Amino acid sequence: MQSTPSQSTLSFRRLIGTSMAAKLLVDIGAQIFNPFLPVIAAGLGMSVVELGRLVGLRSAMGIFAPVSGALSDRHGYRVVIRGALLLSAAGFFLLGVSTSAWMVVLAMILSGLGISAFVPNLQAFISSRLAYNLRARGLGMIEYSWALTGIFGLSAVGFLMAATGWRTPFFVLAAGMVIMSFVFGAMPGIQRSRPAPPEPGAARPSWRARVAAVVVVDSNRRSTYATILAGALSYFAAMQVMIAHGAWLAEQYGLEAAALGAVAFVLGWFDLTASVSVSLFTDRIGKKRSVLIGIIGSLFGYLLMPALNVGVVAAVLIIGVARGFFEFNIVSHFPLLSEQAPAQRGQVMTLGAAVSLVGATVAGFTGPWLLVNYGVAALAWSSAGIVTVSLLTVYFLVQERPETH
Repeated sequence: MQSTPSQSTLSFRRLIGTSMAAKLLVDIGAQIFNPFLPVIAAGLGMSVVELGRLVGLRSAMGIFAPVSGALSDRHGYRVVIRGALLLSAAGFFLLGVSTSAWMVVLAMILSGLGISAFVPNLQAFISSRLAYNLRARGLGMIEYSWALTGIFGLSAVGFLMAATGWRTPFFVLAAGMVIMSFVFGAMPGIQRSRPAPPEPGAARPSWRARVAAVVVVDSNRRSTYATILAGALSYFAAMQVMIAHGAWLAEQYGLEAAALGAVAFVLGWFDLTASVSVSLFTDRIGKKRSVLIGIIGSLFGYLLMPALNVGVVAAVLIIGVARGFFEFNIVSHFPLLSEQAPAQRGQVMTLGAAVSLVGATVAGFTGPWLLVNYGVAALAWSSAGIVTVSLLTVYFLVQERPETH
C-alpha cells in the first residue's frame, strides 16, 4: 500500500489547492459542450446531434481509464496525472484549430483519454491520503471545481465566445492545462499505490490475468460492482439532460452564447451548494444515505421538468434542482466507492469512472436525439426511469463499508 507523506512533504493545503486548480480547467473542458453545444456545432458546421455523437465518442474514451489506474500502480500518480493533463491540452488545442471532421474526431479522442485518466486518479490519490471519516470533506472540496466551472468558468466562456469567437476558450484551456502539468511536476513525489512490478526475467502474466487485474475485484464484490453500476446509471441520467439542456433552452427560449453562459452561472450555484453540503454533512450522516438523498432529489427533478417547462426561469430552476441533487449524489458516491475495496482503490476508482463514462457516451447519443425527436418530456422521464434503477441498486445491494472494516 502507498504510504502517506508527512505534512512537510505534501501539505493538505497545497494538495487541495493544486488539485482544485487543475480540476477546474478539466471540468470546464468536460462541461463546455453542455451549454454551448449549438454554438460550437454551428462553428464546426455540424448539427447538434452530430456534435453530440462526437461528445459521446469523447466520453467513450473512458473505457481506457482502468489502464491509467494500472499505470499509476506501476509509475505513481504524478506521472499519470501530468500525462492526462497534457493529453487533454493537445485535444483542446486541436479542437480549437479544427477545420475538418477528422480533426474534431482526433481532438475528442485525445481530450477524452486525458479527462478520463485525470479525474479518477486524482480522486484515488486524495482518497489514499484521507481517513474514511474525513474523505467526503476532502473529495467534496475538490469537487467545488465542478461548481465553480458553472459559476465562473462557463459564464466566462460564454462572454469570451461572444467577444472573440467559439475557438478562443479551447486555446485558453490548453495553455492552462500545460501550465498545471508543470505545477504537478514540481510537487513532491507521489509513490506507487502498490508494490513495484516483478523483477526482469519473471514470468509475464497471461492476457487473461491482465484483463482480470483491471476488472476483477478480489473482495466485497457485490457491493463494489453495485456501487459502480449505480453511479454509472445516475451519471447517464444526468448527462442526458446536461448535454441537451443548452439546445433545449436555445431552441425553445432563443438563448444565445452569452445567455447560455449566464445559465451556467446559475447552475453552478446549485452545484456549489451540493458540493459544500457534501463536505459539511456527508461524513456525519453517512455516504450511502447521502447518495440515496441525492438520487431521490434528482428523481423528483426529472419528473417535474416537463410540467415546469413553461418559461425560461422555471426551466432553468428545475434543471438546477435536478443537477444539484445529482451533484450531491455523485460527490457522496466517490468516498462511498473509495472504501468498497480499499486494497484495490486505484483500480476500483478508475473502473467506476470507465463504466460511468460509458454511460456518458450513450447519453451523448440519446440526449440530443430524444430532445430533437420527442421533446423535453421524453428526455426527462427517461432519465427518471434510469435513476430509479440506480436508487433500488444502492438501497438493496450497496454496503456503507465492507463488513471486515
